[in-house]
Parts: sequence; structure tokens; C-alpha cells
Amino acid sequence: MRNYIFILLMLSLLFAGCAEQNTSVLKQEISYSFNEHPEETASAPSNMPGPEITGITEPDDALTLGQVLALTLMNNPELKVFSLETRAAQARVLQAGLWPNPELEVEVENVGGSGEVSGFDASETTIVISQLIEMGNKSQKRKKIASFEKELAGIDHQDKKLEVFSGAATAFIAVLEAQEKLQLSNELLKLSEKSFDTVERRVSAGKDSPLEKTRASVALSNIRIQHSKTQRTLKYARKELASFWGQSKPLFEQATGNLNRVEQLPPLEDLIDQLKLNPQYSRWETEIKKSQAALDLEKSRATGDVTIGAGFRRSNETDDNTVVFGFSIPLMVSDRNQGAKREAVYNLAKSRQQQRAAWLKLLNEFNRTYHDFANSFSLATSLKNDVLPGAMKMFDAAARAYQEGKVDYLNVLDAQRTLFNVKNEYVESLAAYHTARTDIERFIGSTAETINISESEE
Repeated sequence: MRNYIFILLMLSLLFAGCAEQNTSVLKQEISYSFNEHPEETASAPSNMPGPEITGITEPDDALTLGQVLALTLMNNPELKVFSLETRAAQARVLQAGLWPNPELEVEVENVGGSGEVSGFDASETTIVISQLIEMGNKSQKRKKIASFEKELAGIDHQDKKLEVFSGAATAFIAVLEAQEKLQLSNELLKLSEKSFDTVERRVSAGKDSPLEKTRASVALSNIRIQHSKTQRTLKYARKELASFWGQSKPLFEQATGNLNRVEQLPPLEDLIDQLKLNPQYSRWETEIKKSQAALDLEKSRATGDVTIGAGFRRSNETDDNTVVFGFSIPLMVSDRNQGAKREAVYNLAKSRQQQRAAWLKLLNEFNRTYHDFANSFSLATSLKNDVLPGAMKMFDAAARAYQEGKVDYLNVLDAQRTLFNVKNEYVESLAAYHTARTDIERFIGSTAETINISESEE
């Protein structure tokens, strides 16, 4: 009995040592994974530059697009979620490559009987260690699938970065647009107040009908209402932008950028090849490889695994020790993993069709975005070169004619309304242009920091 207890203790210590060694290795793997930079876990195309993020904090004065992207990269909660998912995928690769644990089996017979076999006097104790041996290289095939899943997690992380950066850049454009509109609103409000004073003096001098003063007063009230609305729009746009780095109350005073910088993009045909860099399409190459690896794993599962075991048997009655060993294999008679293999074949075919569907969807969305870009570019250039100069001349002429008493104030109001409507439309067309350009940058797999709304370097 003492020999049995001694051997059992030795085996326990042996397995505890093995378990401690495996735990140490696992801790090292996890420590390495969590100490590396989260942005290095995602495979990023070489043509996608990242902003310098060292020591970036939200400024309390002017905010540039580069600072927006840096703050978003460091603090956006969605990006942090995908970064952690990439690390979790690394852990799954580690787990997939581990061998099954050995099993310790202890069996005691002829115990607690009556007569000669009472107590432990006639007991037989058998201790066996068994190990499952996976055939068909199953552990490496599982690890290969997990590696593809890790690669997909990195691609999805990169896709989310493009999406979030594009959203942050679009919100930045919205702030620039709201600032420009508020500036126009301030200009219009000052002009309307000045016009009202002029009308009031002319009415007091008996040069105009009191009706003109009423018209000017109504127009001024409407402009003040629109001015308040424009202020609220800017306030909301600033909050929405700050939300991309988790800030509920923005600290910056204004966004710094130049919406007037408008350039034509290369022709649509020249950008199509770059569209294949988009993670929403490029991920399907990895998906197909993963499906092929899953098929290989299911084929290997048609081969039964072998369990081998060895140990010793102790007989207290005869005081003898004997060695025992054995093995077991499943008989692959009815279940040869036929259904799982066929499912894997269909999943591989499905991945290939999904790749084609993803390309067609991406191409259609890109064509639509490029169409919006071309329209906004054409509208912005036409408004700037043709419509806006004409509207300004018409307003100046109406104002001079009113001062000379040749037209009534209604003509001045109409010309003023036309001029500022054109100016607002021009600002909106510029914002639409830069928003569409940002979307195009995202489609071709580039970060939004290359869009042409940075502060002027002149």
C-alpha cells in the first residue's frame, strides 16, 4: 500500500510539473501578445501611411485633419474592440496547435468485500496513463485554420480603421462646412442690419413707403432665425467630430482646413485596379484559403485517432507488481465524416462565389461614389467660375440702383437672397466634393489623411 501511495504521488508531481511548464509557456505567449503594439497586429498594406500619434492630445485652439486622425486612432472605442479581437485571434492560434492532454486513470478492484477480500488486503490497483495520438496531422491543420482567422481579424481591423478614419474625415469636413456657413451667415446678418438702417432712414425721409421698412424688418428677422440655426448646426458638428475620439465636449475652438482646394481625380478606369486593395475584397482571398484548410481538416478527420496507454498494476494479495499497456482505435464503419467533408466542399464553393459578389458590390458602390464626386466637382467649379461672379454683379447693381432710387427694396432683397443662396450652394458643393473624395480614398484602400482639405501650406 505504501508503494502504491508513493508511485501515485510521483505521478502527481510529474503531471503538476508538466502543467506548470505548459502554463509558463502560455503566460509567455499571452505576455508577448499583449505587450506588442495593437496596430502591429493587423496586416496593413504598405501604401497606407499612419499618422504620427506620439503625445497627441486634443488642442484647445485650432484642430487639423492630421490631429483628428491621430486622436481617433488612439482613442476610438471601435478600433480598440477590433484590436482586442486581433489579439484574441492570436490566442486561438496558440490554442489550436496544442496537443490533447494525457489522461490519468486509477482503478482499484476487490475492495470493501467480505471475508478474505475485506478492506484492502486483496485489492488490485491499476494506474494507467493514456494519450490520444491524432492522426492525419490534425493539430497543424487546426492551427492553419486559426492562422487564417487571425489574418482575417487583421484585415477586418484594417477595414474598420478605413471606415472610422473616413467617418472622422467626413465629420471634419462637416465642421469646416458649418464654419463657412456661419461666416456667410454673419456676413449676411451684418449686411441685412445695414440695409435695414438704410431703409429706415429713407422711410423717415419720406423717400420710401413704410411698406419697404416692413419688408426689411421681416427679412432681417428671418435672417436672424437662420443665423441661430447655423450656430446650432456648427455646435452639433463639433460634438459629432469629438465623439470619434470619445470626447463628449470638444475642446478645440475651430477646425483648420481649406475647402476651396479642389482638384480633379484620375479617370475612373485608372482607379479600378486600386479598388482590389480594399479589405472588403482582399479578405476573400484569405477566406478561400481558410475554406480550403477547413476541407483538408475534415478530410483528415476521416482517419481515426489512436489512444495508447501504459501503467502498472499492484496486487496487495500477492504483493506483485505488473506492467499493463494497450491501445484503442475507432472503427470507421458508418461515420467516416462524409457529411462534414461535403459541407466543407460547399463552403469552399460558397467562398468563391462570395468573392465575386463582393467585387461586384464594391465596384457598383465605387462607380456611384465616383459619379457623385464628378458631379460635385463639376458643380463646384461652375459655381465658382460662372454663377458666383454673376450673382455678385447682380447684387451690386441692385444695391446701387436702390441707392439712386431707381428700384424698390424688393429688388435688393431678391438679389441679396440669390447671392447668398449661391454662396451657400458653393460651400455645400465643396463639402460634397471632399466627402466623395474621402469615400474614394477609403474604397481604394488609403487612409483619409490624404484628402485635399489640409490647412494651406503656402
